Amino acid sequence: MNTSNFQSEPVATINHVELEHVFSDDTYQLTGVAVSKEGRVFTCYPLWPGPHKWGVVEIVGPDACTPYPDEKWNSWKHGDDGKNKWVCVQAVYVDDDNYLWVVDPACPNMEEVYDNSFKLVKFNLANNSIEQVYRFDGVLSNKSYINDVRVDTQRKVAYLTNSNEGGIVVVDLETGTARELLRNHYSVKHDPAFRLIVDGKEFQKNGEPVHLQSDGIALTRDGEWLYYEPLTDNKLYRIKTEFLRDEALEEDERKAAVEDLGKFSVTDGMIFDKDGNLYLGDYRSYKMVKITPERRQEDLVEDERLIWPDSYAITGDGYLYISCSQINKQPDYNEGENKRTTPYAIYRMRLPDA
Repeated sequence: MNTSNFQSEPVATINHVELEHVFSDDTYQLTGVAVSKEGRVFTCYPLWPGPHKWGVVEIVGPDACTPYPDEKWNSWKHGDDGKNKWVCVQAVYVDDDNYLWVVDPACPNMEEVYDNSFKLVKFNLANNSIEQVYRFDGVLSNKSYINDVRVDTQRKVAYLTNSNEGGIVVVDLETGTARELLRNHYSVKHDPAFRLIVDGKEFQKNGEPVHLQSDGIALTRDGEWLYYEPLTDNKLYRIKTEFLRDEALEEDERKAAVEDLGKFSVTDGMIFDKDGNLYLGDYRSYKMVKITPERRQEDLVEDERLIWPDSYAITGDGYLYISCSQINKQPDYNEGENKRTTPYAIYRMRLPDA
């Protein structure tokens, strides 16, 4: 199966892994990446400081894209109703049934949710129509930032992280009911004892260390386990999804079911392959790493182009897609100086065992 509707360009071979260029944007900061079974590639642009044009796009060439699903959804400006437009999109994801999911925390600059506009939107890629919109009024606060999503298509459940406050959001996709769990549990919080060093200095904003909470999330292929990690920490956690799906369970029992797996790379996103390997970035070292089912961490590729590897997608023919958001180069984290020197980009690499 061809997983790209355009020609990718080889850019590097390191550790016998070829990193191929898929898409570049020299102006707008992207975060997510999703790939359909037919090879359609999507990315998204959060409304953060700096230039901004569209929220979600479909990539149609190495440096070309088109707004998705249309211009209207991508036309939001302050003062508009944000319920049916993209306000500040953080993530895109294609599930096992080939539906596209878009996470819109609707929280410009990660400061405050705009008019309760946070939403999770499901698209039917066969006709590019909206199947369902899930909303979070009364569940999340106006300081929440829903960040990433994984969908269990068999059990009809979606799991999201809240990276501003810390928490796991569980959505019953049949009833539309959403709950935020593990609030204030240590596993969804940055460990204050951990000092994050990026590019040779402490990761700070306005002179203060940056502490962001539960962010990267991954669901095992059988849907039995959910893995997650705070963005500015190196501790990896997991919990059996039965403890998240059981609405009658006491929260203390749920918290007791969390497993601390130990210290691994400091990552943004994460994703499982069909063999139970967990792929993470290491944004401190410009790397992609793999954690085997035996919990052994292995370096896959190290490359100067992997500037804050952010989000990932794995295709049926064994490619790992990697978006690079260059968060560490933003002026906010560099005393007002924009340190970006190369375009925001998406790459892909052939998985070693594919």
